[in-house]
Amino acid sequence: MTSSDEHRERSFGRSVDQMRPIKLTNNVIKTAAGSCLSEFGDTRVLCCATIEEGVPKWRRASHGCGWVTAEYAMLPASTARRSKREYGARKGRSMEIERLIGRSLRSVVRMEKLGEVTVTIDCDVIQADGGTRTASITGAWVALHDALMGLVRGNKLNRLPLTGQVAAISAGIVDGRALLDLDYPEDSHADVDLNLVGTDEGGIVEIQGTGEHSTLSRAQLDELLDMGQAGIERLVAIQNEVTGFRN
Repeated sequence: MTSSDEHRERSFGRSVDQMRPIKLTNNVIKTAAGSCLSEFGDTRVLCCATIEEGVPKWRRASHGCGWVTAEYAMLPASTARRSKREYGARKGRSMEIERLIGRSLRSVVRMEKLGEVTVTIDCDVIQADGGTRTASITGAWVALHDALMGLVRGNKLNRLPLTGQVAAISAGIVDGRALLDLDYPEDSHADVDLNLVGTDEGGIVEIQGTGEHSTLSRAQLDELLDMGQAGIERLVAIQNEVTGFRN
């Protein structure tokens, strides 16, 4: 294990179990049904919700049930080296991340109470410094909440069809240390990388973990999960400050 004096100093002077400064700003796009600028340190993701009548063809057999889905992309200047725009051929990474965002959001939506509408959350990374998928999920819930509240205020729904909140955070083993909320330099040097998606009630929606350069012990996994769940508790509190969901 690397000695403590050789450890890289964390961005924003953080301790091992601290997240970067988190800021969720809603109502940033007036043409969207709901929107949120999700900032995890220097990572910034714009999340916008659109509501359309009808559901995908394969969904029509579920009479009266709606659908929630997501799309994800990185803008060309979001990274130090320009990323090419995605046109017809989508990147596998983008498709994997947008499916994760959709699954995460659907875990807290009562589809049978939504009606036959499709809510699409577009998550566009405008600046990437690690944790773009976790920032996307956390901000996407805010955008979704506000879009659905618009339906309630417009008397199109009797009540908000949400069972709770969902947020996500990264953790990993870097230079022998368990760290919460990895920025890009940490993520690119991580021995183990993990993303945790969870709810405001402590439930786990999804765990994505990979031993990039080493294996992971059960004790290390438990440590990362404990860190991650503490981070999610803070994230859902910030979501609630912005939306007033639990007030």
